[in-house]
Amino acid sequence: MRFRSPLHAIAATSMALALSTIALSGQDRARRPMQVADVDGFRDVRDLDIAPDGAWVAYTVGLPDVARDKDEGDIWLSNWAGTEHVRLTTSPTRESQPRFSPDGQWIAFVSSRKSGDDDKTTGGQIWVLGRQGGEARRLTTRKGGAGDVRWSPDSTRLVFVGDDPDPDEDKTGADKPPKKPIVIDRYGFKRDREGYLVHRRSHLYLVNVASGAVEALTSGDWDDSLPAWSPDGQRIAFVSGRGTDADRTNDTNVFVVDARAGAEPHALTTWHGPDNQARPAWSPDGSSIAYLQSSEPKLFAYSRKTLAVVPASGGTPKLLTDAGTIDVEAPAWTPDGTALYLIAVIDRARELARVPAAGGPLVPLTTGRRVVRNPVVARDGRVAVIATTGTTAPEVQGAVAAAGAPDGVRALSAISHQNDAWLAGLQLGAVEDFDFTSPDGTKVGAVLVKPVGYQADTRYPLILYVHGGPNSQDQHELDIESQLFAARGYAVLNVNYRGSAGRDAAFQTAIYADWGHSEVVDLLAGVDAAVAKGIADPARLGIGGWSYGGISTNYTIATDPRFKAAVSGAGSSLQHTMYGTDQYVLQYNLEMGPPWKNPEVWMKVSYAFFKADRIKTPTLFMCAEADFNVPCAGAEQMYQALRTEGVETQLVVYPGQNHTLTVPSYRRDRLQRYLDWFGKHLGGGTK
Repeated sequence: MRFRSPLHAIAATSMALALSTIALSGQDRARRPMQVADVDGFRDVRDLDIAPDGAWVAYTVGLPDVARDKDEGDIWLSNWAGTEHVRLTTSPTRESQPRFSPDGQWIAFVSSRKSGDDDKTTGGQIWVLGRQGGEARRLTTRKGGAGDVRWSPDSTRLVFVGDDPDPDEDKTGADKPPKKPIVIDRYGFKRDREGYLVHRRSHLYLVNVASGAVEALTSGDWDDSLPAWSPDGQRIAFVSGRGTDADRTNDTNVFVVDARAGAEPHALTTWHGPDNQARPAWSPDGSSIAYLQSSEPKLFAYSRKTLAVVPASGGTPKLLTDAGTIDVEAPAWTPDGTALYLIAVIDRARELARVPAAGGPLVPLTTGRRVVRNPVVARDGRVAVIATTGTTAPEVQGAVAAAGAPDGVRALSAISHQNDAWLAGLQLGAVEDFDFTSPDGTKVGAVLVKPVGYQADTRYPLILYVHGGPNSQDQHELDIESQLFAARGYAVLNVNYRGSAGRDAAFQTAIYADWGHSEVVDLLAGVDAAVAKGIADPARLGIGGWSYGGISTNYTIATDPRFKAAVSGAGSSLQHTMYGTDQYVLQYNLEMGPPWKNPEVWMKVSYAFFKADRIKTPTLFMCAEADFNVPCAGAEQMYQALRTEGVETQLVVYPGQNHTLTVPSYRRDRLQRYLDWFGKHLGGGTK
């Protein structure tokens, strides 16, 4: 693939941005509510990396190709000042994981593009591209693909994660024999997107940048992931769940192995629980490794992370944060090794924070109601992140010293501008915190998206839109689905029910083995508060969600008949039938025990199905045909139950899709069906 010269690209892109900026002043007066078709214009900014000298950042921009009905993604560069922007790749496939070489000369990335008409390679492969543009060169051609690529400190090698090859991968065409029967003898035998698991595992490999020679670094009947080079390039830290049967435990540890084929890994951590929630991070002097220690194994679905540092030579880890009060993500060392940056997960937001490596209080560095992710640190100390608010799209931003603020507090300065023009034409609903108290005295927080054109003296139809997880949270980030509802005249309430992240451990684990109880209490209390505050019209209430949001929707409409419309996506209700048909058998055993040992618990959490005769709400059920996360059976059972009871219902199945829809037209279809279903039963606008 050929590229324009960087100077040409910079000049063209800078000119386009200048023209769009001029046009925006006139567009302010022409803003309009969001429509489903506008979703195709959103540019998904992610996969951030920063050059060693901090002068440039690399990231990917995902955008649907409407004509091909596929997602594509390209690699972009932006300078630190946010004034120059280079599109590095233009292939019709999706590029991801751009990584600067430590010498600053190369960018490695992952792509499934082909290098010729006879190229039969499948899966993602590693490519390298000079910083000055030119032709990208493919480094790997291995069956099983390659990903999660990391440069050695001397820029001569890369470590990556690859799956064991599929023996039928290269058999194509008319002569391809029928697929063999799938013979399974693993405990964990299926996973969403990956299908049925036989003996395919993920391991670490080394590739020589000059020659392309690949050698295996790890092996065995377990998965290895998240590799990180030591500063001297002699060792690699990684995460693995090794044991007699790795599928039967929720236990992973940090390992270190010499960066040569045949070396024997040794474990650095021994915590009986998962240590796999972040890539191990070597201190700049190589003496320590930071990682995230998660909750005890039984808290599979409610796990929280503690920042820990362990000597690279082995020893007792030092815990730097308290998971009982604060959940953290994405640790990254300061260049001098005295502290670590991380993301603090707080109520309805995520902040950049810092904690001393020797121990001490966690200090928030950003302020405001926003979500900050993916901190990357250059050698000169510059920090870049991806940040968003309820009404601004995720973009790359530099975390710079805030004038007049206490030492260390950072302001965010725009670097990328991928969504500026898109947002300038849209009128969004205002986003704000919404707090209330449940009947049992629990303080609950929510995010309220007001309808476009909101007037304080008017009641609006309300959609209670329920997040999945359950241990995620609704927060101050751009939520396109809620904004689409707001554009149609709905108030949208996103409740962080008990079980959600962002609060303390007691709040997050409150629904352990007790699904459909406290969540429903909190969801209904939020609706009551919105009605009491004069926002919601009590005669026009809707509810919906995907995944655990769909599960919670089923629980709620089986509890309270007041909702006039519901949309339940990728949900389930007859929970014991999910045992062995989805991917969560380990969680079920740890949290509730097998159904034959604790049938009362399983009956309790299945009440939405067994109370289907109490459901009066017209409900649209949706599912994805190849979803192993929440299989379609869950939606099919509830659809059939409501049809049996004579309640208006419909079932929509997306062919060949997994838990996350990847076909752009299917995503648009889902959004339009949301709007049509709620529009039919609630109407839009005000009353």
